[in-house]
Amino acid sequence: MKPLFKAIPTETARALQAGAADAYGLPPERRISDGDRVPCRHCLRDVAAGDAYLILAYRPFPALQPYAETGPIFLHAEACARAEESDLLPELFGRTSDYLVRGYGADDRIVYGTGAVVPTPAIADRAAELLARDDVAYLHMRSAKNNCYQCRIELG
Repeated sequence: MKPLFKAIPTETARALQAGAADAYGLPPERRISDGDRVPCRHCLRDVAAGDAYLILAYRPFPALQPYAETGPIFLHAEACARAEESDLLPELFGRTSDYLVRGYGADDRIVYGTGAVVPTPAIADRAAELLARDDVAYLHMRSAKNNCYQCRIELG
């Protein structure tokens, strides 16, 4: 089994696109893309110049708890197709030199000692190494500079 890179769930994206409140209980902010690095976390593609997008607080955890980080993400304002789950790092992420990769247990808590800034070409190997551990259920990939959520990584 290989690590799979997974975009946010479609049901989450559709609810937010339909006006559901974000993780802070606020309506997503609507903007128009200038085409310069506005990465949608559902289709894992940039929002094209002139297209509307949403900025919102996203918490990729099932419940509030001390390790349930919340951060900003971008999302197409209109429905877009969810990126295919793949064992290949989505092309969108190839333009940045490194990312924070961190492991979580089945209890959705950080597994200490798993978090590290990883060079982009080494992410799949690091993910495989971490997911081979019995105490790691899944990983998050986040921006190394801003801690923004990028995607979830699981064994597939």
